[in-house]
Amino acid sequence: MPKHYTYILECGDGTYYTGYTTDVEKRLLAHNAGKGAKYTKARLPVRLRYVQSFETKREAMRYEWSIKQLTRAQKEKLMEGTTNEFTEELSN
Repeated sequence: MPKHYTYILECGDGTYYTGYTTDVEKRLLAHNAGKGAKYTKARLPVRLRYVQSFETKREAMRYEWSIKQLTRAQKEKLMEGTTNEFTEELSN
C-alpha cells in the first residue's frame, strides 16, 4: 500500500507551503520546475523542510489542513529538530 505524505516547503522568499503527496521526491521536483502549486511557482526555489508519512490519504489530508491552521511560529516549532536524511537528501 502506498504511503501518503504531508510536507512543508520553504519557498525562496522565506514563506512556507504545506501540501500532500504520495511521492515526495517527484512532487519536490515538480514544485522546483514551476509545475507545482501556483503559490510556489512565483516563489522558487523551494526546499523541503518537513515530511510526515501516513497510512491513508484521509489522515495525511487532515494533517495538512491542521498545519495550515498554524501560525508561522507554530510551524517553525513543528519543524524544529525534524531534519532527517530524507529531507536533507531531497532538499539538495
